[in-house]
Amino acid sequence: MSETKVFKVGNVEISSKAGELPTVLIGSIFYEHHKIVTNAREGLFDREKAKELVKVQEDLSDKTGNPCMIDVVGLTERAMEQYISFILDQTDVPILVDSTLPSVKIAGIKQAYELGASDRVVYNSLSCYVKDEEIKAIREYKIKSAILLAYNPNNAWPEGRVEILKGSERMRGLLNIANEAGIEVPLIDVAVLDVPSIGIAMEAIKLVKEEFNLPCGGGPLNAVLEWKKSREISDVASAVCGATSVALLQSVGANFILYGPIEKAKQVFPAAAMVDAIIAYAARIKGVRTKTKNHPLYKIF
Repeated sequence: MSETKVFKVGNVEISSKAGELPTVLIGSIFYEHHKIVTNAREGLFDREKAKELVKVQEDLSDKTGNPCMIDVVGLTERAMEQYISFILDQTDVPILVDSTLPSVKIAGIKQAYELGASDRVVYNSLSCYVKDEEIKAIREYKIKSAILLAYNPNNAWPEGRVEILKGSERMRGLLNIANEAGIEVPLIDVAVLDVPSIGIAMEAIKLVKEEFNLPCGGGPLNAVLEWKKSREISDVASAVCGATSVALLQSVGANFILYGPIEKAKQVFPAAAMVDAIIAYAARIKGVRTKTKNHPLYKIF
């Protein structure tokens, strides 16, 4: 049995072994078309509604024992700076700096660094398309944690996730890139692309954990939200299937879940907490004990 690795980002601990620490749940805010955003380029938004969303996630975290983080998504550098300043002022949980544009992510980690919060930041994400300026900025602004997006454009199967992390003659390995950037807490995202690929992601989690013994997770719920035909099944299909997708990844050892829109916290936290409690109770058979009393096993029953 591999030795358990426990990593820390800000005030949140995350383990490489299921059953010891609860699943970390990560909701996204200020994402594309988020209704609370009034001007995505300038970073203008309804501050009271944003405060409420942050508080709801934190309250659910307190009730269930599942730690939380916030994925801050920005369209422009100015917007990202506005969002980072606001979120850091509202909460002490770790934040992910997220954008499709490297320049926007760099602006976000620079803002966090200047506000003295680099230890609370997770760079989201390092992928096979990473730019050299990103690596340089991560080192410069002392970011120690990053999501490693194990998407392999040359091999979509579970083994492809291992290959992209290790590297090959054809590609730079993400773990080597992370090391070059000074990352000490790599969080492996096994890349859910659509609903059918959740099964591939599940197999990838098992392979990656066996190979590297690092925290793994993914974002299955966003795939469910894109599944339009679910609405033809029933009016609650999307909510039920979304929670189920989270449980599926937990069942194979996911240590963190990017659950998409922070508004989904009310459906995700109870489901994830129940699954964590069940997994932790069953893990006792194998001699695995929880490392904290602030765990769903003790909080929700």
